[in-house]
Amino acid sequence: MIVSFLVKSFGGIWKIKERAQRSKLLKKIYYMYLSRRGSYVGLDVIFKGRPVLPHGLTSIFIARGTVIGKNAVIFQQVTIGSNTLPGSKGVGVPVIGDNVYIGAGAKIIGGVRIGDDVRIGANVVVVENIPEGSVVVGQRCRVLSRENLNNKFYMKNREGRWYFSRGGELHEERDEGVLAGLREG
Repeated sequence: MIVSFLVKSFGGIWKIKERAQRSKLLKKIYYMYLSRRGSYVGLDVIFKGRPVLPHGLTSIFIARGTVIGKNAVIFQQVTIGSNTLPGSKGVGVPVIGDNVYIGAGAKIIGGVRIGDDVRIGANVVVVENIPEGSVVVGQRCRVLSRENLNNKFYMKNREGRWYFSRGGELHEERDEGVLAGLREG
């Protein structure tokens, strides 16, 4: 209740997002507001225009560094996430064009480019580039066998160092082969 009041007092969640980089208090309010809605939108996410959220900020995840164009419509339970698995296809964060409609439960993962005027159907998983003016529907599952999978979750800090989580603790990645794969994106 207090967090919602504070958000309104400061002009809404998007105003707070714009100012939170310079204020620890606003940053805390911003993340508390999102957390109470089961959502995360990184402070450095770039919205070229205010998104339309028909169901509000409910269970929406948008990874740090993502770029979203003007007039985006984003429904509930959407994930727009990064891929930080070294050696996998599509390392990076999505760049989404203008006038893109993202249906409920859709997942857009990795360094993909979504063109302008694209409609992504409910529960679709997007892991490849989508040309402008496309409609994306359906879902099919493929099983791929690989040996020696590295399923560590990697994240880069502000100094550009890569870390992975193991046993609930962060460890700096020092393997040059893995680091090269992360840098290549």
